[in-house]
This record gives sequence, C-alpha cells and structure tokens, in this order.
Amino acid sequence: MKYWFFAFMFVFMLMLFGYVTLRSWQALQSVGNIKVYFLVASVALFLSIFASMIFGNNMNPIFAKIISFAGFSYMLFVIYMLFAFLLVDIVRIANTIFHFGPTGLMTFRYYAFLASVIVFFVTMAVGHYKFINPEIVNLNIQSDKPLQGKEVKIVAVSDLHFGISIDKAYAKRYVELINTQNPDIVLIAGDFSDRGITPLIKQNMKEEFMKIKAPLGIYSVMGNHDFYGENRHIAADYMKECGINVLRDTVSLINNEFYIAGRDDLSNSGRKSLFDVLQNTDKTRPIVLLDHQPSHLNDAVTNNVDLQISGHTHNGQFFPGSLFVKRIFEHGYGYLKKGKTHFYVSSGLGLWGPQYRIGTQSELVVIKFRY
Repeated sequence: MKYWFFAFMFVFMLMLFGYVTLRSWQALQSVGNIKVYFLVASVALFLSIFASMIFGNNMNPIFAKIISFAGFSYMLFVIYMLFAFLLVDIVRIANTIFHFGPTGLMTFRYYAFLASVIVFFVTMAVGHYKFINPEIVNLNIQSDKPLQGKEVKIVAVSDLHFGISIDKAYAKRYVELINTQNPDIVLIAGDFSDRGITPLIKQNMKEEFMKIKAPLGIYSVMGNHDFYGENRHIAADYMKECGINVLRDTVSLINNEFYIAGRDDLSNSGRKSLFDVLQNTDKTRPIVLLDHQPSHLNDAVTNNVDLQISGHTHNGQFFPGSLFVKRIFEHGYGYLKKGKTHFYVSSGLGLWGPQYRIGTQSELVVIKFRY
C-alpha cells in the first residue's frame, strides 16, 4: 500500500510541479534572472519532499525536519498556485475571445503571480499558527444504557504522526496539554507514528510519553500510518513500551464498569468483524470503541456501541481537502448520533505532511462520559 501511495504522490506532484513551474517561468519573463533562481529553488524543494519521505528516517533529525518542513510547505504552495494559475488561464482564454487586454496579458500575469504569492504566504502563516495552537473540544455524552451514576473524563487524540516533523518538542507539548486536562483515561485513535518508529527511538520520545498521567490508563489502536513503518508489530511493541495499551481487535474492561474496545485498522485485511471483537462482552455495560477510520458506522450501531472515536480524515487538513472528506465519508468530522450510538471523528492533534491548518483545526477532545 505504501509503495502505491508513494508512486501516486510522485506522479501527482510531478504533474503539479511541471504546470506551476512552467506558468511561473512565463509570469517572470520580465524580471531577468529571478525566474532562474525561482526554477532552481523549485527543483530543490520538489526533490526535498521525496528525499524526506525516502531517506528522512536515516538522516540527522534536525536536518530531516528542516527539509521536510521546506518540502511539504512547497507542496502546499504548489497546490494553491495551481488554482491561481488556472484562474489566470481562464482570464487569458477569455481575452483571446473578447480582446479586452493586450495579447498574452504579460503584465497581468506577473502581478497576478506576485499577488498570489503574497496571499498564499499570509494564508500559510495563519495556517501554521492554527496547527501549533490546537483547540480543545469539550463534549458531554451520556450512555443510553441503564445508568450506574458514574462519569469518566476521557481525553481523546488521534493522528499524532510522531516522527521527523512532529518531533520530541511537539511530543512534550502534547503530553503537557493532555495532562492539563486531568484525564481519567486517555484514548488514542490511531496514527501514533508517521512513517515508522526509528525517529521516535532516535529522539528518545519514550521519556515524554511515559509522563502521561491517566489513572485508568492509556489505550490506543493502530492507524494506517502505523502500518507504514518497519512493520505493524514493531510499532505496537514500541507503543506498549511507552505504557500504552494497544487494542488490536481486543477489548479491555475498565474498573469492571465499562469496556474500551479497539479494532485493528482497515489496512489489515484480516481484521476481525466488530461482532467477533465484542462477542464476549456484557452488552448491558457501556462500550467505547476506537476505530481509526470512520467507515461502516452502522457496525457500531448494530453492535450496541455507546461511543465510537475515530480520526484519519484530518477533516481534509487544508482547504479544499475538507470538501473531499465530506464526499468520501458518511461522517468525516465532528459529532454525530446515529441510533443510540454517539460518534466523534477528530480532525487530529497532529497531521501529515504540510504543517498547516487552513479551514480546519488541530484539536484535543475532552469527553465527559456519563454511564
């Protein structure tokens, strides 16, 4: 799967890079050597994306983080410049029909390029600020099963993507943010690591994860990115070393009062059905389910799950990705109640690739769950 993803990314980005670079070269015709510098910088940044993805885990962590940030920032810049150049091309086509400006509109193309660059840099600056300042989402959820008069404070996070870009410094901040909420239990809805645990080991992130304070424990499921590294068993074993209980098609009874169930990610074609995962549970007790990808929501409804927590979608991460998420998933972000089952799909505390939140938010979810 990861090789197909990498091949798709390369071809997709090469096409975008070619189009945007050609249009940029044309827009900068009137400014001499600047277009050459732009071309050289564009090629270097394009290559840095894939250098980071292929060799990053084996590089010096600081250098790997720099080229990863630069490369993925350029990737987002290219995506937004694509839209700008498409609009310019529409104007140029209209000009060939209605002749409202000089042939080629070279001055217009140059100033449109400059304006687009300024707008996108400001937008990206705001987007990065939103990423490094996550929001706290507070929810109050009550089980529809017979009440025991109990309440548990859940702190839920997803899509942490620890690795090269989201490094030990971020891990320290995230752990402090989690502990500030004084959770009873911490739940991680997948994608703990980004592309393997090698960068986590190199940076000794384990010492940060061991500082999480949750009297009822820390529970996690595997996400698709946890399958992208060395292998899924190594990732799970590392998480266990960090004091995290990894649920892989298994269930844990908490305080003899409620269940935390965890499904292995859809990346595992051999994962159990939810019916099989829950077959030995007492259905009169509340069930909180962790399932990384919010697919097949009816499974949770038909199996009497009280609350399902998912991630994966990032809510598109940056516009217009959120529009695609709404098309792809039955419920791609936020709270939903279906039947007697409550769902929350988080946009994630971390993210993949470009470190920007444009039209979305990084978030930590605090749930007061009454049962």
